[in-house]
Amino acid sequence: MSDEHEAAGPQPEPIRFFGTTWVDHDGGYALRRVGAGLGALVAAAVGAFALRFGYEGLAVAKVGTVVNMLVVIAFAVCSSLAFRRTWEGFANRPDPAADPSAEKSMQSIRMIGFIGSLVAYALRTLTEAPGEKMRRREYEEAVARYQRRRTTRTGNPAAKAKAKGKRKNR
Repeated sequence: MSDEHEAAGPQPEPIRFFGTTWVDHDGGYALRRVGAGLGALVAAAVGAFALRFGYEGLAVAKVGTVVNMLVVIAFAVCSSLAFRRTWEGFANRPDPAADPSAEKSMQSIRMIGFIGSLVAYALRTLTEAPGEKMRRREYEEAVARYQRRRTTRTGNPAAKAKAKGKRKNR
């Protein structure tokens, strides 16, 4: 790291659609929250409409009630799993020690249950930018660590020894 970057201290992590406006709730933060929430709800409604057409296609194809029920159950289960996983992702980062293949396997469930993810996103925007609480906690911890590091330093010991004429031999 360069001295200029370290002197500036820790920087907040930007959030998609919000940038770093979540730090001070400035720069149109409230409008962004409303817009992101409404956008997620509209996308969920459009997705549900598209799924309805798919379900009607199954009815036209006369695949049977068992297949129809399996499709409905699959989308309901995947949507609820995607909702839960997305909601938990706003509060905690994935465990780096966890199995990476587990997260990859969840990608397909999130794709199938995209409506659950969109609803979780929309609901989270009612209280905060999605992931704001987690990032604020991490940012404040980083600032506190930085402040402790900066205040406990008394300067460069080598420069003090040099200034007093007590330069140590190596």
